Amino acid sequence: MGPLLDCLRSVGGSAKPKEVSSWIARALDLPPEVTDPTIKSGANRFHNQVQWARQYLVWQGMIDDSRRGVWTLTPLGWKTHLDDVASRAIFLSTVKQYQETRRTPVEAEIATAVPVDDLPLDEQQEQSLLEVLQSLPPYGFELVCERLLREHGFESVSVTQKSRDGGIDGYGVLRLSPFVSLKVAFQAKRYKDVVGRAAVGEFRNALLGRAEKGVFITTGRFTSDAEMEAARDGVIPIELVDGDRLVTLFEDVGLGVRPKQIIEIDYAFFEQFRSQG
Repeated sequence: MGPLLDCLRSVGGSAKPKEVSSWIARALDLPPEVTDPTIKSGANRFHNQVQWARQYLVWQGMIDDSRRGVWTLTPLGWKTHLDDVASRAIFLSTVKQYQETRRTPVEAEIATAVPVDDLPLDEQQEQSLLEVLQSLPPYGFELVCERLLREHGFESVSVTQKSRDGGIDGYGVLRLSPFVSLKVAFQAKRYKDVVGRAAVGEFRNALLGRAEKGVFITTGRFTSDAEMEAARDGVIPIELVDGDRLVTLFEDVGLGVRPKQIIEIDYAFFEQFRSQG
C-alpha cells in the first residue's frame, strides 16, 4: 500500500493500473520471478496484489474509485505515508469491519485472508470479458480485433487471408493529421500465458517493408523482456496490448459490453450511528 501511494504522488496524483504496477516493480527492483507468475485465473499475480492494495486504500478513503481505469489520490491519500506496519494495520482493521458488518457470502469471502489468488470484486467482470475473448476461435478473435481498431479511429482496417498472413494478421491506417498517416500492421493472438521477447522480435521482422508501426494484441500478457524488445530504439516501434489493456479498450468504446449500475454499501458511513443505540 505504501509504494502504491508513493507512486501516485510521484506521477502527479493519478495513473492507470498497469503504470502503477510497473512503477512499483522498478522502485522496489523486483525480479521477474516475483513480477511474472500468474494466479489460477491466469491473471498476473503481482499486478493482482497491487489491485488488492488499491482496493483496501479505496475503502480507507485514500484513493478515489469514481473514474474507471484510473487510480486517483484523494486529499487524505496525498498526505498519508504508509510503512509495512501501518499497511498491515489497515488490512486487519478492514477485515474486522467486514466480519462485523458482512451481509452476503461475497462480503464474507473478502474478510477471510489476504486474497492474493482471487480478483478484487470490481475486476471480476473484466476477467469474464477476457475469458470470452479467449474462447473465440483464432479467426474470430482477429475479426473482433479488426472491429476494435476501427472503433478506436483506425481507417481501412482489414484482416489478412488466413493462409497468407506471413506473421501479420491485419493492416490499418492511423491518421495523425489531415496530412500525415501511418500504415499499421497488427497481430492478434489468444494466449493465456505470457508472450516472450522472441515472439515480439518475429513480429517486427514480419513488418519490414510492410508497415511503419506494429500493434501486438494478446489476451495474455508480455514479459518484461518482450516490453524491452518492443521499445527498442532504432527499429520499427511495436505497441503492446495485453489482456488487461485489451479489456479496457473494449470498455472505452462500449464494444461488446453494456453499462450496469452497481450500488455499493458505504459501511464507514454507518459506523457513526453504531454508538447511538
